[in-house]
Amino acid sequence: MSSKNTQFESLYKDYYPMVEQIGLGFMKGDLDLAKDLAQEVFINTWNSLSKFKGGSSHKTWIYRVTVNTCLKYIRDKKITNQISINQFHEQLPISENLSNQTANQHQFLYKAIGQLAEVDRLIIMMVLDELEYEEISKVIGISSGNLRVKIHRIKKNLKTIMKNG
Repeated sequence: MSSKNTQFESLYKDYYPMVEQIGLGFMKGDLDLAKDLAQEVFINTWNSLSKFKGGSSHKTWIYRVTVNTCLKYIRDKKITNQISINQFHEQLPISENLSNQTANQHQFLYKAIGQLAEVDRLIIMMVLDELEYEEISKVIGISSGNLRVKIHRIKKNLKTIMKNG
C-alpha cells in the first residue's frame, strides 16, 4: 500500500467524526447532507494531499478543507430555508447514553447554532470541539485577540437566540 493511501486512511479515521460534526453544524442538523459533505471533504483531501506542505497541523488543514467545502456548498445551493424543528428532531443523531432532557438541550442548541451567520457557526462548532483558540484563529484567519472578542459576541448572541427561541 502506498504512503499516500496510508496517510489518507489515517486522516480519514482520525478526522471523519470531526468533519461530519462541522458539516452537521453548517447544514443545520441535516445528517444526510453532513455525511455527503464529509465525503466531499475527503475527496478534496485526497486530491490535495500531495499539496499539503505541513505549514499547519493536519487537523487545522482538514478544518480549512471542511469549511471551504461547506461554504462552497452553501454558496452553490444558496441554502436559505430554516430547517423545521420536526426535520431537525428526526435528523439529529442522539446517543443512547443521553437522557431525553440532554437530547432536547442538544437539539435546541443545534437549532440556535443554525441561526448564526456562517462564520459564527464555524467558530462555535470549533469551540464546542474544544479546539485551542490559536488553532481556531489560524483556520479563520484572524488574531487570537479578535477571536476571543468574536467568541464572546457569538455566545451572547446564542444566549439571546436560545432565550427567545
